Amino acid sequence: MSMERTGPVVVLDYDFGDIDVERSLLEPAGFEVVAAQCKTEEDVAAAAHDAVGVLTQYAEVKERAISGLRRCRVIARYGTGVDTVDVAAATRRGIRVTNAPNDWCADEVADHAVALLLTLARKLPAYDRATRRGSWSWQDGRPIHRIRGATLGLLSFGAIARGISARMASFGARIMTHDPFLDPDEIRAAGAAPVPFGELLERSDYLVLQAPLTTETRGLIGERELRRMKPTAILVNTARGPIIDDSALYRALKEGWIAGAGLDDIAEEPAKRRDWKPTSPLLSLDNVVITPHAAYYSDESIEFVRRFAANEIVRVLSGQEPMSPVNLMAA
Repeated sequence: MSMERTGPVVVLDYDFGDIDVERSLLEPAGFEVVAAQCKTEEDVAAAAHDAVGVLTQYAEVKERAISGLRRCRVIARYGTGVDTVDVAAATRRGIRVTNAPNDWCADEVADHAVALLLTLARKLPAYDRATRRGSWSWQDGRPIHRIRGATLGLLSFGAIARGISARMASFGARIMTHDPFLDPDEIRAAGAAPVPFGELLERSDYLVLQAPLTTETRGLIGERELRRMKPTAILVNTARGPIIDDSALYRALKEGWIAGAGLDDIAEEPAKRRDWKPTSPLLSLDNVVITPHAAYYSDESIEFVRRFAANEIVRVLSGQEPMSPVNLMAA
């Protein structure tokens, strides 16, 4: 099948600093590459109305934007999650949607989750602040509890969660998980105990969220759930910010329902906002550590996902099947 060259390929948004990697793969294949920084669906429609393919990092490509993509044949996501793309609307218009394979940053995210957990469990921020003030005292971190024998709870048990499980098992933690989509015997074979969601909340000394953002998981961790957790528990979210109700989490941390939280994203998802300001009350608390949705990052993972997404565009526009399709198209 001949290559589709009736329009440009548009990078809808990116925070890499440049699109040199994308150009190096798409321009030799015959495509003009256009860079944009879209924050709204109107931005997407305006930037990509003539595009034959688009790449998106954070920009939402929902039905309203898709209706304005007159020539688009492929939407390629930098990343695995596709909650920012209306896959059904794309399918109706004959547009392929692709993502990155699940393991493209599995080690990075697992490392980051454990780093957040250990930072909080060992009270490193408290020690650092106290030492900078001139205090040299182990008591500045009290109380700290031993990790060996503690219970790590994992919400979902996919590749990343299993990486977290393996890392924490090496510290002597006991592992349990709630994942209703997996056979309990498969979970047990991987070294974890399958438990109901309520038990996960109530028994976890450390609770790590690694579930996808869906209609069912949006706002899943709210006041009721946080009140069921141990007052000594640490909550870590290396999934997506909107899984947690941030106003409830603020109260939980401020009032001592739980001991601490490590967040790689917050519910307002700053990367998707234009001119974001750090006004979240969570940022005022000492018992929370927040990173800017950076768990996936390493130089190697970024290079891989950029090349993978650009190559998916070339594959689809040259009539080949993508390596990581999200939607199936009628023959």
